[in-house]
Amino acid sequence: MMTVPALRVSDLTKDFGGLKAVDQVSFQIAEGELVGLIGPNGCGKTTTFNCISGMLGMTSGRIKVLGQDASGMRPDQIQGLGLTRTFQHTWLWREMTVIENLLVPPRQQFAPNALFALLRPGSRRAEQQRVIDAYSVLDLLEVSHIAHNLASELSGGQSKLIDIGRALMSSPRFLLLDEPVAGVAGPLAEKIFQNLRALTSDKGIGMLIIEHNMDFILRRDVDRIIVMDAGRILMEGTPDEIKQSRDVVDAYLGNPGQMEE
Repeated sequence: MMTVPALRVSDLTKDFGGLKAVDQVSFQIAEGELVGLIGPNGCGKTTTFNCISGMLGMTSGRIKVLGQDASGMRPDQIQGLGLTRTFQHTWLWREMTVIENLLVPPRQQFAPNALFALLRPGSRRAEQQRVIDAYSVLDLLEVSHIAHNLASELSGGQSKLIDIGRALMSSPRFLLLDEPVAGVAGPLAEKIFQNLRALTSDKGIGMLIIEHNMDFILRRDVDRIIVMDAGRILMEGTPDEIKQSRDVVDAYLGNPGQMEE
């Protein structure tokens, strides 16, 4: 029995005037699969993310999220299908605490009339459950000790973790993560990837991760890597297959003799 991919991208193309930023890109990712998307600046990685998440309208192609056609949908509609994304630069509410930041994203918190929602039977119980869920997410990410810190007090690595936590509070079935360890020190970057791998294994969440540091992601426990170059997919394969590709090594990784084993 064939399963429906969590994310299917077919012939995605995005033009900016005469510039073809993304050129007939196609791939699919299963639920519970952790896939890296690599390539140099300007190769179309973030534009691909923006089209998938509805931030940009695509020129042509089709996107399916958990079997449903998301082509042309707004970002909130796509998020409603179960796909959530983060951005390279975190945008936490700086004057709110960490736990308050996590309590904002959950869907369907209020009815159209906010007063009615507050008076509705069970609304208080639902709010209490959201608080429990938020602390569970912080425990999962191993940052529960900063639950009551202001977001403005966090380090760059902690902000990245809380941004991932906010994404998890929307109960996603698929995550697009844009450079989740950019600017993060080595040990914390390693911990972030370990936590992401655990989420795919334990909760079955599919993930596509942009990572500019190709040497770093080639050494992580990812299932596959997609390599982009000039708006197209250059290669797709396991980390070992990517490292053994002369085209990829020559284009992105320099002299293979300089790579550590």
